[in-house]
Amino acid sequence: MNHDVIVLGAGLAGLAAARDLSTAGADVLVLEARDRVGGRVEQAVLPDGRLVQLGGEVVGRAHTAYLALAAELGLSLIPSYVAEPGRMARATAEGVSAGDPPHWFGPGDEACHRKVTDAFVALARTVDPEDPWSHPHAATLDRLSVGAWLRGEGASPAVVRLWEIGQLALASGSYERTSLLSALRKHAAVPGDDPYAYEDWEGLRVAEGSATVALRMAAELGRRIRLEAVVEEVAVRPGGCRVRLAGGEVLTADAVVSALPVGPLRSVALTGVSEARVASLHRQRQAVAAKFAAAYDKPFWRSSDLNGLSECEGVLGSTWPQSEGILSALIPPERYGVLLGMPAPVRDHELLADVARLYGAEAFQPFTSYLRMWGTDPWTQGYVTQWNPGDVMAVGPLHGAHEPPFYVCGSDQWVAGYMEGAVRTGRDAAREVLRHG
Repeated sequence: MNHDVIVLGAGLAGLAAARDLSTAGADVLVLEARDRVGGRVEQAVLPDGRLVQLGGEVVGRAHTAYLALAAELGLSLIPSYVAEPGRMARATAEGVSAGDPPHWFGPGDEACHRKVTDAFVALARTVDPEDPWSHPHAATLDRLSVGAWLRGEGASPAVVRLWEIGQLALASGSYERTSLLSALRKHAAVPGDDPYAYEDWEGLRVAEGSATVALRMAAELGRRIRLEAVVEEVAVRPGGCRVRLAGGEVLTADAVVSALPVGPLRSVALTGVSEARVASLHRQRQAVAAKFAAAYDKPFWRSSDLNGLSECEGVLGSTWPQSEGILSALIPPERYGVLLGMPAPVRDHELLADVARLYGAEAFQPFTSYLRMWGTDPWTQGYVTQWNPGDVMAVGPLHGAHEPPFYVCGSDQWVAGYMEGAVRTGRDAAREVLRHG
């Protein structure tokens, strides 16, 4: 049977694309390698009914595509951890402190931090997030790392360290290996007074659980989704596309939408698409990161006037409370190797030791915990897009572009990852498929 469209991947992007195509009357088939939908969005239910988010959790007020989709699905948005009372903690080799300024700041560092922040924000205003390649100094900005730019602006070592600990808290790779142009582009997409304003980027969450967004779309699509369908080859032709699965089965469609992360996509034999388009897709990279979550009876960190949000230089890069008594954490790429080197039976205990250093010995007593190794999961191979110096220009203006009847979507294809990127590009891809008929 020939389909109108085959969508590769049942994460948020693939499901959003398939839902809009199906609503428009197209015959859609979604192929998913896993035995579940959602991709990097996943949740578990505790015995007391609380949901634990094992993947993406939060969005911000600027994430309009995601907010609109949640409303369409009958879901409600509530404040995320930004509403949590208390102070943020920071943990380094020298010690742990709460609130601002960080404990390693000395005289003049606060003023220096404000100065370079203002310079970064001003420079970001000169970048078009939809077309950073048009900037008159695009190549120069792309070759420069954020760390090198900071030092060139006169940032003190203490200020560089603050920016670095904040960057690794997001698990998107060191600022010493992050393109300045990519960072400016990200800020231009969600502008503010700080390089990364938690309120703007992460101030909201779905009350019913972020994975419920994927589950409700999947329920609407029903039998249009096929699980445990591993795609090995895609042949794109104007008269019809062929998709070969592991085991040899061949499916056909008039168009193909790839919602696969860029890592797994490199394992698919893709023909009939221009060399330039394939090269652009294959040139992207993802941050090799992991997520950890621990569920407690109560938010015990509040007793120390802490809000559960932290930035760390241990194996963990950050923590935050995802809901009452449930703490999330990220392991950034710079420390993923340390995590891999831990024997699997001791990983949870060693990660909890980092949490205990922040919040006390009660951290060792969750009634359950979860670890998701995104970086080595074959169907994700990473987290958000990681733009090393030179990557923005190397990927080029074809980034996120379509080549009908082959279309691309996913968080990798937007400016800065996140669930907004998946939904935004998924819905955009559906519109483009329908426009080309």
